[in-house]
Amino acid sequence: MTWESRYIPPDPTLWQGRHDLPDDSCFYQHMQLLNLLEQEPVKSAEITFALVGFKCDEGVQRDLGRTGAFEGPTAIRQRLGRLPIQKPSIHCYDAGNIICTDHDLETSQAALAEVIARLLKKGIRPIVIGGGHEVAWGHFQGIARVISPQERLGIINFDAHFDMHPMHPSHRSSASTTFYQIARAHEAEQRHFDYNCIGIQHAGDIRQSFDFAKQFHVKHILADDLHQGLQEKCFDFIDRVIDENHAIYLSLSLDVFSPAFAPGVSSVQPLGLNPWHIIPMLRQAAASAKMISYDIAEHVPRYDIDHRTAKLAAVLIYEIIHHHIEPAAQRVKT
Repeated sequence: MTWESRYIPPDPTLWQGRHDLPDDSCFYQHMQLLNLLEQEPVKSAEITFALVGFKCDEGVQRDLGRTGAFEGPTAIRQRLGRLPIQKPSIHCYDAGNIICTDHDLETSQAALAEVIARLLKKGIRPIVIGGGHEVAWGHFQGIARVISPQERLGIINFDAHFDMHPMHPSHRSSASTTFYQIARAHEAEQRHFDYNCIGIQHAGDIRQSFDFAKQFHVKHILADDLHQGLQEKCFDFIDRVIDENHAIYLSLSLDVFSPAFAPGVSSVQPLGLNPWHIIPMLRQAAASAKMISYDIAEHVPRYDIDHRTAKLAAVLIYEIIHHHIEPAAQRVKT
């Protein structure tokens, strides 16, 4: 089965808005549609992004979590379209969606990997919108096709959970196994594994998850540290990842936030963070000139209140796009 069978072109009806605003004021005016079945992606500006939806609930369902993240990419795009764009020199594509409607998560993850690799090889930075956090395994597989094993890839994950559960007895992956799979892939390819988590909660992770994290030398910052005002510790944490790696992949699970800001997620965390715990670090990473790809996961619109979670996710994408800096030279395979 090819990636094309899992691919849905972008929907132009998601990028509509007021007719009385000046041209190129908002994302709905600025976004260009990219149908990968008919067009080759082209880097048309120094900074070029492509939104890719991963419409999938299967990983969360396998974890017996509350489903509905399949509709997350649509809801987030709708909210992003209404936001202003302050740097019209930045080019943005909507590159459509990879879907999973038949419970075959692994094939959909492979399809996502193909799309990610195609974009990165053209020098375009993907922003993948989930879907559950199983998006990260497909996303990483695409990055691994482009970044050689000799280059150090740092991974930053804003999340209440490590998502490093070992594979189930059936050997099926899920939303909670994704970074365990990435760790094993690093071992198999003899890559340096540098996985860094921010927002981890003792009440959100079983004891064995901390043991696995220690086994794989995972570095983490607890939500407790941020609640207690240790922001400088977090800036130093991000600086270390930037300094020690050639490229960085950033993943963000919306369940890292308090339900006051993000009620529409797969796994609500009562002691979650507020957005201003995260945004300064997101800006810091985006401005490093080492960011290669991003994803945002776990939005479940059916549980959202006043579209709070979708609006927050859209603002985070806004922050990424407006603070991202391109490296002087691309480090991708030809």
